[in-house]
Amino acid sequence: MITDFSRTLSLLRREKKISQRKAADALGVSQALLSHYENGVREPGLSFVVAAAEYYHVSLDFLLGRTMHRDGMMIQSEDVDDISGEKDNILRGNASAMLSKKVLVNSTAVLFDVLSKWNDKQMIRDVSQYLNTAFYKTYRYVSRLDPTALPESNAVPDACFSELCDAKMKKCESHMRVCTPEKGSAPDMSYATLQSEYPRLAPSLLSLLHSVSDQLEDEMK
Repeated sequence: MITDFSRTLSLLRREKKISQRKAADALGVSQALLSHYENGVREPGLSFVVAAAEYYHVSLDFLLGRTMHRDGMMIQSEDVDDISGEKDNILRGNASAMLSKKVLVNSTAVLFDVLSKWNDKQMIRDVSQYLNTAFYKTYRYVSRLDPTALPESNAVPDACFSELCDAKMKKCESHMRVCTPEKGSAPDMSYATLQSEYPRLAPSLLSLLHSVSDQLEDEMK
């Protein structure tokens, strides 16, 4: 819990684009103490947590890492809108799979809608190929023990499909890294804008980003 809090506290300050000193002054603590809070060195008292939530205009649950909704709503599978259009979902009954599917579907929808506003065909192509390749690689691993799996997925030998996928994805990454939008066409991807334009879908995207970020931070330790 304290790890989530320290990380979120730091991200909120950087998102607000203010210095640690300015935030510390507003919250009534020293810069050194705020630094300890943001780095997880010390655990703050309840009064500071409440003050921070009010200062950054977020809920206590969000600040403590219990929800990705800044207003405090908790994300559950049954609460996440599913825009895939499936009436008889074959994953019904598996809560973990249902939630994961909904989060991925909704997050992808937001991403490609934002890309459409960027109006860069090469970027759209690179993102599509990257995600398609990642899906193909994942499917190959999931289906590797089933001899009846779709034959289209097995044209590339088991011995090299993973490396070929990695190479393809790296190529897409290199293109995405240097791609810049035309003047005035850069998409606004701030939390406020995403929440306003995609009220049903933004929580899924934020949940995905938060989850992967936490996992990557764990890998760094």
